[in-house]
Formats: sequence, C-alpha cells, structure tokens
Amino acid sequence: MDLLQLLWGKLSCEILVENWEEASIALTAVKLSIEQLALTKKMTALTALQQRTWLLHWSLFVFWNNSGAKGLESMVELFTSEKYLQAITTNAPHLLRYLTAAVLLCKRRVAKASSSKDGRSSGSEVRKLMKDLVRVMQNCEYSDPIVEFVDCLCVKFDFDGAQTKLVECETVLSTDFFLCKQTALFMEEARVFVFENYCRIHDKIDLNTLAAKLAMDQEAAERWIVDLIRNALLDAKIDSEEGCVIMGTDARSVHEQVMQRTRDLNIRSATMVQNLKNVVKEARKAKVRSAKAALEEEY
Repeated sequence: MDLLQLLWGKLSCEILVENWEEASIALTAVKLSIEQLALTKKMTALTALQQRTWLLHWSLFVFWNNSGAKGLESMVELFTSEKYLQAITTNAPHLLRYLTAAVLLCKRRVAKASSSKDGRSSGSEVRKLMKDLVRVMQNCEYSDPIVEFVDCLCVKFDFDGAQTKLVECETVLSTDFFLCKQTALFMEEARVFVFENYCRIHDKIDLNTLAAKLAMDQEAAERWIVDLIRNALLDAKIDSEEGCVIMGTDARSVHEQVMQRTRDLNIRSATMVQNLKNVVKEARKAKVRSAKAALEEEY
C-alpha cells in the first residue's frame, strides 16, 4: 500500500507540471499496482473499486491532454475493460460523458488504423466500438446531451432528436473543463457521424434536408460535403442543379449486398417506427388542444 501511495504522488506531480508522457507512464503504474494488490488480497474488493474509480477520474487529465497521441484510444480501452466498467456503472456513471465523447472523436482514427493494417474495410472495428459504447450506455443510469445524441442515432434512429441534441452538445462542450478544447473537433466528428448514419438509408439526399440534420445552413453544408469528397472520406457527388447529394455505389458481392440491405432494413424499420410515434404524439396533442378549445367555448 505504501508503494501505491508513492505512485499516486508521482502521478499527481506529473499532472501538476503537465508532463503528459510521464503522467501516462505513472497512470499505468498506479493501475498495475491496484490490480496486483487486489489479486494478492492485500486490498479489499471495496477498496479496489474505490481506487479504480479515483484512477478513472485522474486519468481524464492525462488522456484529454494527450488526445493526439492515441490518448483517447487508450482511454476507451481502459474505460471499457471489465473491472473499470464496473467502477463506472457503480460509482461514476457521469464518466459516460467522457467515454462517449472519446469514442466519437477517435472513431475515424480507429477506422483508418484498422484499414491500413490489413488493407480491407474497417467497418467491423468501428461497429464493435459503437456496440460496446451502446452496451455501456444501457447499463448506466446517466444522461446528458452528448450521451443522448448517440442514443438518438444508434438506438432510436431519431435524426430530428439527434439534431436537437447536437445543438445542445456545443453548449455542454464549451463549458466542460476537459472537453472545451475539443468542441470544434467534436462537432465535426458528430456531423460526420450523423451523415454516415443518414447515408446508410438514402441514395439521394436533398441538401436542405441534410443541412437541417447537421444543424448547418445549406451553403455551409455544401462546402463541408465538398471537403469530405476532396479528402476521399466520402464516395458521393453534388448535383448543384437539383440541390442534392448523390451517393456512390460500391462494387460489392451479392452476399455483401444482401447483408448490407438486411442491416439497412433494421434501420429503416426503426426510423419508420420513430416517425409513426411522432405522428401519433402530434395527433394526441392536437386532440387535447381541440378538447381544451371546446371546453373554453362552452364556458
């Protein structure tokens, strides 16, 4: 236990002097010490849980100040490991905000790293990352605009709700100590995420509609899409006359096409259900308003 206290002191000193590389090493040392003490029964399970919870909080200083050097990927790996995930769901569900933000910010980097290794599609790695995040979200009793934004897209397939939450996210990010420096990058990655999900169920997209989904005006949305195309991040073209985006088609095998269409069917079904719920909800509101108006006329 004395060694663990020394390692905690080392970690705090490195954070105070903003030496993030050494702080990352010290963070790993604290983690290994906690697990060793827990394994050898020199630390009770409750104390180990408390120590892991503190480590998760202190790690935010390290990971978010070292985000460019795979710090966020390391954070996602730590936060989604079994024992630390238990600490989040039990003691610190509010940390879900930082895990969600980290996943969105490093998602494309993970995809690029995966594709550069084997030269094949990296979609499976990204899908696993998002599935793991959704699983954590379902086990945590915590919610804020950042978490709700992902929930709207990945669980409810509610693009209108995601648009509303995306606007709220900007305010939350700008006032958060750890995330404020990542506001612009997060908004960019979030818009890409919305666009990716929206394109999965559409072949031709109206620019006005797309701009609304991205919480941008049409001109800004068009420039943003052009930049994506130029950087080879999007297989699409813009039809200026019709004011729409036409998605490209990949040369895929019949099996891949069937699998993709099956996945898209689930998304389309969920979208239809959500739209139907919205229609029913509006109809009920209209009925209530009519009833109130009738009562007022009687009196």
